[in-house]
Amino acid sequence: MFLPRRAALARLAGCAVLAVAAALPAGGALAADGIAQLRRFVAEIRHAQGEFEQTVHSTSGRKPQQASGQFAFSRPGRFRWSYDTPYQQLLVGDGERLWSWDRDLAQVTVRPLGDALGSTPAAVLVGSSDFESAFELSDGGASDGLAWVVARPRHADSGFESMRLGLADGTLRRMEMRDSFGQNTVIVFTRLAAVGAIDPQLFRFTPPPGADVIGQ
Repeated sequence: MFLPRRAALARLAGCAVLAVAAALPAGGALAADGIAQLRRFVAEIRHAQGEFEQTVHSTSGRKPQQASGQFAFSRPGRFRWSYDTPYQQLLVGDGERLWSWDRDLAQVTVRPLGDALGSTPAAVLVGSSDFESAFELSDGGASDGLAWVVARPRHADSGFESMRLGLADGTLRRMEMRDSFGQNTVIVFTRLAAVGAIDPQLFRFTPPPGADVIGQ
């Protein structure tokens, strides 16, 4: 729920998640509506799928690192987050465990999902409706056609300092996260569509034959 290097990508649900769609008029009403939109998004969108683009800006001034892929989620705790470029990596939450599959390394990492989500950005996408127990929310104003919400973790061990969430029409469009190392990660949801239901098989993972499994 939630980074450029392989080890960092595996922290999506522990750290982790958009080209802006509809252009809404910026103004006081839009700004005041950001938190209400976020609450409605978490409460009402139970199943969704789409595509994303991710850019990570480091403090060293290196060239930003970019990645893209596809995702699907079914609240609470079930999701599939697939990086297609620049290399392939798959993250699957099955409701109990978080599986991370690095195809190039032929390595699978597994850990309890509750430990992985916690007070992380991924909890906004795939957590339950009580997400505000983990985040302190404040109005972030309105810009770029989006209503913004600033969310700060209530627990110091979350792995990130703060995030900004941009919403329009009750849907999350953009996430901007600053982690504990000073890196800024921007995730643009180029497509995020609510659906009636998702095949549960999509959220199940079996380690491929010959894969090195760590943490099971």
